[in-house]
This record gives sequence, C-alpha cells and structure tokens, in this order.
Amino acid sequence: MIQQLRIYEIFETNKAAFHARFRDHAARIMRTKYGFRIVAMWETKSGDRTEFAYLLEWPDEAAKTSAWSAFMADAEWSEIKRITHAEHGLMVGQIEDRLLVPVDYSPSFSLLN
Repeated sequence: MIQQLRIYEIFETNKAAFHARFRDHAARIMRTKYGFRIVAMWETKSGDRTEFAYLLEWPDEAAKTSAWSAFMADAEWSEIKRITHAEHGLMVGQIEDRLLVPVDYSPSFSLLN
C-alpha cells in the first residue's frame, strides 16, 4: 500500500466553486470510474496562500499511475473543467504531488505490514 498527498493552491475568490467542483464532480469520477481511494481532505492556509490537500491510498504505484492517466483523459472531467473555468476562471494554481513512503519506525508502518 502506498499513499499519495496532493496539495492544490486555491483562490479565495472562487474557493466555493472549487470545493463544489471537487466534491460533486472530481471526487465522484475518481471514486466511481477509476477506483481512487480518497482517505481524507483538508483546507489549510499558509500565509496568504489557501490550499486544498487530500490523501489517496493505492495498492501500488502502477495502480496509481494507471488511474491518474485514465482520470486525466476522462471526457466528462475535461468538459466539467472547461465549463467551470469559463464560469469561475482559474480555480487551481500550483499543484504539489507527493508519494508518501512510511519509515520503519512510523506508528502506521506496523499497520501496513
């Protein structure tokens, strides 16, 4: 099992629209069509920057890569992004993508093995 942390810079001016799009569309498509396991989601602030972070769990890196490729090519998701961008402008700035590998002394390590 591997975990992936995604952090999106989001903008206060259209934050509600971003959350609606992620909640109602992205998360639904990810889960139902491509088997994403979304473990948790957070909003955080760092200085003037607002961020949306979420944690995914995957059986292995090949499953992660395959699911992401399929999701990014999804016609429904592409159309939703096009429509919401036209209505609300740019909704996501910088994206950070991190693969989390537990160290052997992590409390969660024993749960994973």
